Amino acid sequence: MLLDAQIFFSAVRKAIRQARRCIFILSWDIDSRVWLVPEGAADGYPEPLGDFLHAVLAERRELHAYVLNWDFTMLYAMEREWLPAFRLGWRAHPRLHFLMDGRHPVGASHHQKVIVIDDALAFVGGLDLTSARWDTPAHAPGELRRRDVDGKAYAPFHDVQAAVDGETARLLGALCRDRWRRAGGCASVEPTLPDMHAWPDCLDADLTDISVAISRTVPAFDGRCGVNEIRQLHLDAIASAQKSLLFENQYFTSGLIADALARRLAEPLGPEVLLISPNKQSGWLEEVTMGVLRTRQHDRLRRADRHHHYRMMSPQLDEMDAGNLNVHSKVFFADDRLLSIGSANLSNRSMACDTECNLCIEAAGEAHQRERIAAGIARMRARLLAEHLAAAPELVQQVFSDKGLLATTQYLGQKPRRLVALDPLAAPELDALIPQQSLFDPTEPIDPEALIARLVPRESRQPLVRRLMGLVMLTVFLMAAAISLRHTSLQAYLNLHALVLLAGDLRELALAPLWIMLAFVIGGLLMVPVTLLIAATGMVFGTFPGAWYALAGSVLSAATGYLLGAMLGRDTVRRMMGVRIRRLSLRIARRGVIAMIIVRTLPLAPYSVVNIVAGASHIRQSDFLIGTVLGMLPGILLTTAFAEHLLMAIHQPSHRTLGILIIVVLLLIAVAVATARMMRRQQHYR
Repeated sequence: MLLDAQIFFSAVRKAIRQARRCIFILSWDIDSRVWLVPEGAADGYPEPLGDFLHAVLAERRELHAYVLNWDFTMLYAMEREWLPAFRLGWRAHPRLHFLMDGRHPVGASHHQKVIVIDDALAFVGGLDLTSARWDTPAHAPGELRRRDVDGKAYAPFHDVQAAVDGETARLLGALCRDRWRRAGGCASVEPTLPDMHAWPDCLDADLTDISVAISRTVPAFDGRCGVNEIRQLHLDAIASAQKSLLFENQYFTSGLIADALARRLAEPLGPEVLLISPNKQSGWLEEVTMGVLRTRQHDRLRRADRHHHYRMMSPQLDEMDAGNLNVHSKVFFADDRLLSIGSANLSNRSMACDTECNLCIEAAGEAHQRERIAAGIARMRARLLAEHLAAAPELVQQVFSDKGLLATTQYLGQKPRRLVALDPLAAPELDALIPQQSLFDPTEPIDPEALIARLVPRESRQPLVRRLMGLVMLTVFLMAAAISLRHTSLQAYLNLHALVLLAGDLRELALAPLWIMLAFVIGGLLMVPVTLLIAATGMVFGTFPGAWYALAGSVLSAATGYLLGAMLGRDTVRRMMGVRIRRLSLRIARRGVIAMIIVRTLPLAPYSVVNIVAGASHIRQSDFLIGTVLGMLPGILLTTAFAEHLLMAIHQPSHRTLGILIIVVLLLIAVAVATARMMRRQQHYR
């Protein structure tokens, strides 16, 4: 068990220096600029992590490094290494393989923090190799080495990691390869060094010759079943504990865990429960979301605690400030029988939505084996508490054996550095504003459409008619403005004018319809708005010939984009256009013709993007083409009619031409209203 980042970062650097075949790093965040040893490692290699990896790889031709980082949401963009520099820095060496992993449900994250060296040594826990994590167990307030990559001081930081070798390290290597393949990574190196000794000389093992279990959370996604081993491990441990349950965790928001603890607290002879949690959550956003949810769960346990077996506490480093240690760890002990260290928070997300990895040891086997492991677990628990109580681990263990868990924190809590009672509060106004935890801490992967249906009242989703009419009027305004400015000095910048001239030139050629269709295909590949192409065709060829030419060209352009998307594949399209385009892809694939009619009627995404995404989404080509024709035909007819009669009204103004133009505009509005009603009926019967 490695307490805090000083020893962990130093051990990782030494292990990487010894690597011979492969290095795997799975992370929630990583920064190529971070110094693993802030004062300087003095080992002959560059200090920044990225440069250090490059140098190690450069001197060993058989060594490969695979860095898999969560493809984070823009919510975290300002807290991380700026993306372009990040990616360029990691990809500089041909054997340093870097990948952003976005293959997870909407709203979820890849939260595993795993490092594996040659399948012979592995680290698992709550720490990423990133900025603002390094600290010593002393957590000295004036520690000058505690600076982020920009040189700014940050608050003391506490976390816990585990190091393992042997069979467990080999299986963690298999876990890393599975994640790498699922993310679309290249073929990875298989180590052939079964007898390699990789344990860093700076680490003293707490326990040897034992079995170590790997427990995971993997959300159900992309046809794969979910894995909820961590959730079941917590529930089983809580249900079976006899004397004590000690949790040290960044968050406590899981209603499922709170329910299980409340049931044990209701027992007269149930176990003591101690939750060590940060005094405050990190930042305003976490404080008003996860902080409020923590307060709710704490209140539930406090009400259930009829026999005074429960306490929530936070570390205090000195008398001046009780909230100056950022507790980021994810650890729990059940009696002297079970220890778990990993990345999983006491949150619903960690139990079902995010990918997580914990290591667990249990006092099992024959009597002498159980006693040896139980003694090791007790020593590690004493070390953890000793850091917070400023006492020797041996003293903590002696008091714990005599007095129990909660009394130990009181008996040894007389110094400035101690554990203090934490009773988190949330203002009633803030508590009323924050919705139930399903939004910020979901119990299962989020279905975006179901979430919208649950959170947005039906009456708030009805102004579709107004939105469509607004789009129609905006289109009318833009086209009228463009035509009215045709003969001004701005004409060189008007795309519509240039397209009209092109269509006029094509009209004079033999096989003009074929040339027009080819222009639609080329325009689609160049991302030219299809509305402009349709309008230009209507202006040159008139309503009905122009409509048929535009429809044929649009369908041919759509089919070309579809084939391009099918050839590129879903992963390539996602990387080119962003993870958020996945929502459109799922909608198209699941709802077939209806979805295509909707996306052709409403501007949910650019025309060319829809075509490529549809090809990558595996919707049947027949459904795609039928939906395209049905969705676009009314709009094409009205657009070409509008374009033709708008030109006539400008060049040959009369009551007749103005009357026809008004009729066409009214028809546009009528189609918008009819589409809105059709979609409401479809939504009603769904």
